[in-house]
Amino acid sequence: MGTAILVIVIIILVVIAGLVVFGITGFNKLRKADITAEEAMGGIDVQLTRRADLIPNLVNTVKGYAAHEAGVLEAVTSARANLQQAAQGSDVAAKAAAEAQMSGALGRLFAVAENYPQLQAAPNFMALQTELAETENKLSFARQYYNDAVSRLNQACKTLPWMFFAPMAGVKPREFYQAPAGQTQAPNVQF
Repeated sequence: MGTAILVIVIIILVVIAGLVVFGITGFNKLRKADITAEEAMGGIDVQLTRRADLIPNLVNTVKGYAAHEAGVLEAVTSARANLQQAAQGSDVAAKAAAEAQMSGALGRLFAVAENYPQLQAAPNFMALQTELAETENKLSFARQYYNDAVSRLNQACKTLPWMFFAPMAGVKPREFYQAPAGQTQAPNVQF
C-alpha cells in the first residue's frame, strides 16, 4: 500500500512538473513572438526615419533648379515632418498614412524634377535618387518582416493551447501594417 501511494505521488508530481514546464514554454513562446513583432516594427521605424533624413538633401537639390515649385517643396517638407512624428509613435495606421503622404509628395517632386534635365544629370541628385530607391526596397522588406512576425504572434494568440497563456504573458494580437487604399505601390523614382 505504501509503494502504491508513493507511485501516485510521483505521477502527480510529474504531471504538475509537466504542466509547469508547458506553462513556461507557452509564456516564453508568446513573449518571444511579441518581442519579435516589436523588433520588426523598429525596423520599419528605422527605414522611415532614413527615408525622412534623405528628404532635406533631396529638397535642397531640387530647390536650386526649381525654386518656383514652392508648393511641391512645402508638401514634401510637411510630409517629412509627419513621417518623422509617426515613426516615433506606436500607431501602425498612422505610420502607414504618413508613409503614403510621403510617397505622394515624392511622386510630385520627381514629376517636377522631370522638367529639369540638368537636375536629372546632377551627380548629387542621382545619388540621392539611388539611395531613396534602396531605402524603398529596405522599407518594403521591413514591412513584410513585420507582417510575418505579426502573423506568427496573432496565430499563437488565437489558437489552442497558446491562447490561454496570452493574457498571463500580457500579449495581445497586433495590427498588420497595411498601406492605405490606393497606396499599394512605392513611388516611381526612375528617370
